[in-house]
Amino acid sequence: MKKFGIGQPILRKEDLRFISGKGEYTGDISLENQSYMYVLRSNIAHGTINNIEIDEAKKSEGVIDIFTGKDLKSDGIKDMPTNFKVKNKDESEMFAPERTALTTDKVRHVGDPIAIIIAETYEFAKNASELIVVNIEELPAVTNCTDALNESSPKVWESNSNQCFDWEMGNKKETDNAFKNADTIVKIELVNNRIIPNSMEPRGAIASYDKNSNKFELRCSSQGVHSLRDRISEVLDIEPSNLRVITTDVGGGFGMKIFNYPEYVLSLFASRKISRPVKWISERTEAFISDTHGRDHVTKAEMALDKDGIFTGIRIKTIANMGAYLSNFAIFIPTLAGTAMLAGCYKTPSIYVNVIGTFTHTPAIDAYRGAGRPEASFVIERLVDIAGTKTKLGPIEIRKRNLITKAEMPYKTALNHTYDSGDFIGNLELAVKDSDWQGFDSRKKQSLDSNKLRGIGLSTYIEACSGGGPEEATIILEKDGSVTVHIGTQSNGQGHETAYQQILCEYLDIDPEKINIIQGDSDLIAFGSGTGGSRSIPVGGAAIKMASENIINQTKILAAKKLHVEEENIDYKDGIFTAEGTNLSTTIEDLAKESESPIKASNQWTPPNFTFPNGCHVCELEVDKDTGQIEIKKYTVVDDFGQIINPNMLAGQVHGGIAQGLGQAILENTIYDSDNGQLLSGSFMDYAIPRAEDLVNIDIRWNMVPCETNILNIKGAGEAGAIGSPPAIINALTNALNIEHIDMPATPNKVWKEIKKNSTEL
Repeated sequence: MKKFGIGQPILRKEDLRFISGKGEYTGDISLENQSYMYVLRSNIAHGTINNIEIDEAKKSEGVIDIFTGKDLKSDGIKDMPTNFKVKNKDESEMFAPERTALTTDKVRHVGDPIAIIIAETYEFAKNASELIVVNIEELPAVTNCTDALNESSPKVWESNSNQCFDWEMGNKKETDNAFKNADTIVKIELVNNRIIPNSMEPRGAIASYDKNSNKFELRCSSQGVHSLRDRISEVLDIEPSNLRVITTDVGGGFGMKIFNYPEYVLSLFASRKISRPVKWISERTEAFISDTHGRDHVTKAEMALDKDGIFTGIRIKTIANMGAYLSNFAIFIPTLAGTAMLAGCYKTPSIYVNVIGTFTHTPAIDAYRGAGRPEASFVIERLVDIAGTKTKLGPIEIRKRNLITKAEMPYKTALNHTYDSGDFIGNLELAVKDSDWQGFDSRKKQSLDSNKLRGIGLSTYIEACSGGGPEEATIILEKDGSVTVHIGTQSNGQGHETAYQQILCEYLDIDPEKINIIQGDSDLIAFGSGTGGSRSIPVGGAAIKMASENIINQTKILAAKKLHVEEENIDYKDGIFTAEGTNLSTTIEDLAKESESPIKASNQWTPPNFTFPNGCHVCELEVDKDTGQIEIKKYTVVDDFGQIINPNMLAGQVHGGIAQGLGQAILENTIYDSDNGQLLSGSFMDYAIPRAEDLVNIDIRWNMVPCETNILNIKGAGEAGAIGSPPAIINALTNALNIEHIDMPATPNKVWKEIKKNSTEL
């Protein structure tokens, strides 16, 4: 193992910059002569816009100009399309409504943008917005995804029902037969609650336009500049080459920052209109009602089992909230992304899933950490736990009987994923052992003596990630001996600079202090897919490996020439080229310095398939009988991420994911007024997110099984913690309360009510 190479737990390179206040986020950047944008948003959820009066506001101090949707239309700004569609189960087309950057006829959720004010300062713009008179005829609203399907519910789009799509996957006939012949059938109805991402750094944009070159420039907090450039260019009706997108440091994305938002289009449009740079940084309250949200599914699931507790079929129906508008990948998340993972880690022979997407008067729903896979994991792992109870096999034995074995890999599921590798039973056994499951009864008794209910629960998880299109890495050996890497991924806090440095050190033996990683500039980097789906290191890292090998091949030729030997007689090790049978040598750094021009290599790598990280979580918790307050007492994880680049960074990814999963499980409660569509939990006074005190030290063990479809043997890890934790926590909680199910978020009030309802049994 090399000192700074793959597998080493070195400290993150970028952290010194961050903790010393030298990070450069969008809000830190200012351009010469810049103006500021404020977005006037609807304060009602549903209504018809009769009139917008802007004359008085235009006269307000510091105002440069004000624009409405009519201005965008007259300037040829196009609609904002969704980037993924499905067919209905009857092969008809799904309904995909138009979305404009500024609404013109109706408002469809609280936060819907109506106008933009451009002024000399943000305060001037915000003050002027109060002088704009928007005459809106308020209409009834619907926010619940199941209620939206009622014929009596108000329509989000007048030309269509509130049904967006009705989609299916799997073999219905085989699954129905499995249920006809089942010895046992278990059922559950559950909610995957709506989550508001609340990234540490809110979204922002700084737009500029050069009329001489007819070129736009956008600086924004994103998860990838190239896809964003292409989507925005389509709306502006310009060539992608006429838009440069730059992303510097990013304070968290979690899926939410990968999309094209109205504000990006609006700031660019305004910059061209006023011939000045335009800056917009979202306020926290604004983020609650303008960022995409996550999850918000209602599911009915049932499982068929034979007399031995073997799964024979699974049938699932999910209603998925889309919000008022279709975001970029909104349709993909509850369909192909999530549904295809409903097989879990189990060898169920027949599965059928029906997903119905509905429109509501709420912000758009799209990817949030895990993007469909946490939703699927929660459904299947809750269903399995109930099956374990009903068959009296318990949560461990029911899983052991049905988990895919290591010997059965590669394994094709009933939903058409082929898992290349994994040791699911091994993960389970290690997690059960490390958690001291056998000693739980004694700890439970101690808790009861303190008026506490104690529960233990587990979940096995698997996710599909690191798939999609190619990633390209360009490595340049500069004349001064340093190394520059251009790559199309984007760091959102994961530590890319460190991980990529380690891969380079592994293959090129370069001094880590001389490595410079360049991301986030669509003009400097040919293309890239950004970050998302845990693909940056498995795919981007693979491209770096290939480019590194290319560099070695090039420099080996130069070394042979310099040492006057044949190329086949050159050996390379630890950054040094040596000529066999001689004492002649040279370094890769010396060759770079002596070269007439920088030595350069560009290579792409396209993943042949998804990778499948997997593992087992065990949660142990206490519940205060008097208050319903939950305290996590012990948390154990066994993860299989394939080859590990940096165990310290990996542990950090897992910790963060578990924190977010805990947030969904017991804290984060997105509540709308059912009558008028107002968000009632639109600030941190009402919306709880995890804090350090909510967690304990997490016991993590790696059970590494190399990935067979990745040239670095990596599986990916960024989303895993958020996938495995919600079912483990809720399984532990239902165990403590001795109930079959409780919906997320299991807030103290909800838990207390369950305790009171079952007080005689507890």
